[in-house]
Amino acid sequence: MTQNQPEGPGGPPGPEDRLSRLEAQVATLAEAVRALAHGLENVPSEDVPPEEAARGARLAHELLLSQGL
Repeated sequence: MTQNQPEGPGGPPGPEDRLSRLEAQVATLAEAVRALAHGLENVPSEDVPPEEAARGARLAHELLLSQGL
């Protein structure tokens, strides 16, 4: 039986490295969704400027771009 050891600098990332990267990506995605939802959470019947929704979308986009997603 072999153990899953991370390979050297030239080899593919090990399972722990991939899991850490995936966790960071999921956290970033959750933040982006939260920012987008915050921008869209107003009731449509209220008089809300459209800039608020655009601001949430822009923030979500910037979060994703900053993490290379």
